[in-house]
Amino acid sequence: MYIYEYDKNLPFNLKVEKEDEKYVLLSFDTVYEPDIPESSRVYVYRYSAENPWMRLIFLHGIGNGHIPYLMWFAENFAQKGIETYFLIQPYHMQRTKQEWNGGEPFFHHSPAHCIVRFHQAIKDVRRTIDLLESGLIQGVSNDLPLGIMGFSFGGMIATMSLALDSRLDIGVLAFTGGDWRWINWYSPYVEPVREGYKKFSNEWGCKDEPKCIELRSSSRRKVHSLKELKDIFTLTPTCFHYDPLSYAKFVKQPVLMFSGVFDKVIPKQASNGLYRLLPNATKITVPSGHKSSYLFRRFIAGKSLKFFKKQAQRIYKKANQNAV
Repeated sequence: MYIYEYDKNLPFNLKVEKEDEKYVLLSFDTVYEPDIPESSRVYVYRYSAENPWMRLIFLHGIGNGHIPYLMWFAENFAQKGIETYFLIQPYHMQRTKQEWNGGEPFFHHSPAHCIVRFHQAIKDVRRTIDLLESGLIQGVSNDLPLGIMGFSFGGMIATMSLALDSRLDIGVLAFTGGDWRWINWYSPYVEPVREGYKKFSNEWGCKDEPKCIELRSSSRRKVHSLKELKDIFTLTPTCFHYDPLSYAKFVKQPVLMFSGVFDKVIPKQASNGLYRLLPNATKITVPSGHKSSYLFRRFIAGKSLKFFKKQAQRIYKKANQNAV
């Protein structure tokens, strides 16, 4: 069994945790054993639309601080007719330890460690799709197009989810990228990972950027020519197994990508590298950095909404033609 596979027959044990005028908070069991018991339940905020024409899974990035801001998108999209499911990623908010800032297990120098945690996040996305298809959530038709939108780390998980699950019809990737060489050695937010390389190296002997380049060079050249998803897991070192770059060419769905001119968290080499490998993507450049992209939220939401409408219309048109 590949790491991205799981038992779909496991029970959800679905609960309604909270309900107010803006959202309903749902929770259900994970299909894996997390690092901490707090993450054994998946939490999804359901923002309902009155007359929905699309469904959307929304993924935040690493860290708890920006989650309330990003929930604005879910509320905004729901007001525009998109039934939105804001998924709390593993090891964040109510799924983390009180003393954590959110997402700590994702910062690690060992590929073996990261592969497991990244694929836990992907399984949460796919399990949310399972839930939508289960009939346990009332009020929204499974015939509606299903999209995914992710910011930063959430965009990485969204990229890999799009490649692994054809039930997703549309993707929006915001301020994200691939190729761990550029992120791990140049992003200011992954200093803990660089410290880990320096102090401990890892199972592949990666201790600095020159060694990283040497180890990754052969497989980096092979990424564009992979034939099947399972071929990703022949690449070495195994950091390619959770690198969005490896999954990009398998994303056949239409994708809209946002990148920031002054983004230091996701270096331009990481953003451009991912974009070049996406077969069906359009990019919009925003005159912002990573966090300052918050100032452009209405612009980002507006462009995303326009993209969703265009792709949803295409899906409806195709469905009608097939029905004739």
